[in-house]
Order: sequence, then C-alpha cells, then structure tokens
Amino acid sequence: MIGRIVEVADDRRHLFMHRGFMVVQDTEGERKELGQVPLDDIAAVIANAHGLSYTNNLLVALAERGAPFVLCAANHNAVGMLLPIDGNFEQAKRIEAQIAASQPTHKRLWAAVVRSKLEQQAAALEAAGSPTAPLTALVSKVKSGDPENVEAQGAQRYWKLLFGDAFRRDQNGGGLNGLLNYGYTVLRAATARAVIAAGLHPSIGLHHSNDNNAMRLVDDVMEPFRPIIDLKVWHLRRNGEGEVTPETKRALVRTLYDDMQTEAGATPVMVCTQKLAVSLAQVYLGEREKLDLPLPGLPLALINALQDE
Repeated sequence: MIGRIVEVADDRRHLFMHRGFMVVQDTEGERKELGQVPLDDIAAVIANAHGLSYTNNLLVALAERGAPFVLCAANHNAVGMLLPIDGNFEQAKRIEAQIAASQPTHKRLWAAVVRSKLEQQAAALEAAGSPTAPLTALVSKVKSGDPENVEAQGAQRYWKLLFGDAFRRDQNGGGLNGLLNYGYTVLRAATARAVIAAGLHPSIGLHHSNDNNAMRLVDDVMEPFRPIIDLKVWHLRRNGEGEVTPETKRALVRTLYDDMQTEAGATPVMVCTQKLAVSLAQVYLGEREKLDLPLPGLPLALINALQDE
C-alpha cells in the first residue's frame, strides 16, 4: 500500500496519537482539533513549521510503522529524521551482507545509479523541450565507481539546460531552490522509509561518504528520482509558480504518486524507490545481479500534463 505523506506547515500545532490516529490540534484559543489521519495510512510526516509540539507516544507509533518523522529547517531542507531501528525481519542478515559487500560491488552499483540518473535527467530535458544530447552522451562514459565524476559533469550541463544560464543550485536559496529543497526533502523521506523497510542501514552508502551524513545510502538510492522533482519545479515555474506555497508543496508531494515506466509496467514513484531498495538488498545477499531501476522516462502524468498545455 502507498502511504500518505503528511506535512504540518502551520505554526502553533500540537500532534498526538489517539485511538490509531495522528491528531492535529490548534494550541491557541479553544485548542480545536484541526484534523486526524489514520496512523496506518502514513508514509511520512514532514514537520515544516515553527512552534510544533508532539507526544512521545506519537513518535513511537510512527516508528513502529516505519514512517519517518522529518524535521525541516527554514530553507525546507531536512535537518533531522526519526527512523525505526527495526525495519525488516531479515534486517541483521541484510546489514551484515551490506557491510561485507566488496568495493568492486559498490562501484558497479554506483555506476548503474549514475547512468540511470543521467538518463532521467535527459528525459527531463526532453520533456522541457531542451537538448538531451549533452546528457545522453555522458551515459556511456560512466565507468565503475564513476572515477571521472561524470555525475558532476552532467549536473553542470543539466541545470543550465533546464533552468537557464543564470540559475545556480543553492541549498540555502529561495525561489526555485526552495522548491527543489522541499521536493528533495519529501523524496528523501520516502526513500528513507524504503531503505529501512528493505532491512538496510541508511548510513552505509554506495558512494556518498560524508562523515556527518547519517543518510548516505538514502542519498545514493534517491539519485535516479531527483529529476522527477526537477521537472516538476520547471513545470511550476512555467505556470508562474516560483515560490514555496501550500499549493506548490502539494504539487511536489503528488509527484511521488505518479507512475513511472518499469520492467513490470507503470509503477508509482514511491513504489519504485521501494523496489530499488529491495533489489539492492537482494544484490548484497547474492540473490540477483542488477538493481531494479526505473526505465528512462519520467512520471506519465507529468509528461501528459506538459503535452496537454
């Protein structure tokens, strides 16, 4: 089942658990109940406001269900994430296999991830009516471990082609950068849940190696799906939306429920992250050779929306 991503973006809110529901309550005036969501339906909670309070019982209930609780900074980037310590009945076995994986295996898998990301970036450019050759030409140049950092070369070309020469990716910036930050935060939460559910340790990455990053594997696994967010932000700007608002945030969240093409047919983006994480665990266990990556191309609903305009 595809769960709901719930964002709490208004100040002065209190969150608590009651009879299997997460309840949102106003903390001022009559302290009215503003809404409730079944805990079993929640895929992740995004805490994106100041002045929030929440009970320990709620956080425990979310962790028991594998639903991340994400803390956001003012720039809409995730700065903290509460995750369960038990994610899969074979978790110990899978983490042992993850730790024991050889460096050549990690390098081979990372190269596959980079190729997939470049292909998805090219698909985003095609949907946006921009040249794709600068990205597709790089796919065949990705070697095991990407020692020439073709991924970074692709990024330099990609951002200019998608958003123009004046655009600079800045995690502390507003406008389009703020939209990208928020979209990536939502995607990161969904990917973190997929990684934990697959019985893998989020800190043991394929490529990312920042000692201060406890989500290295999550950041690796989400790479092929970033262009989904990028194209949605491009689409929002095309329609005159260039800032983080309740409407643009809802649009970015909905992207994770759109279908992508896979070898098994049309599959929601959130499920694709789950399939990729499970396939990675299976590779570590020696049960398969290749990752279950989405086919080149972006969410069908977004592509259709662009064609209809």
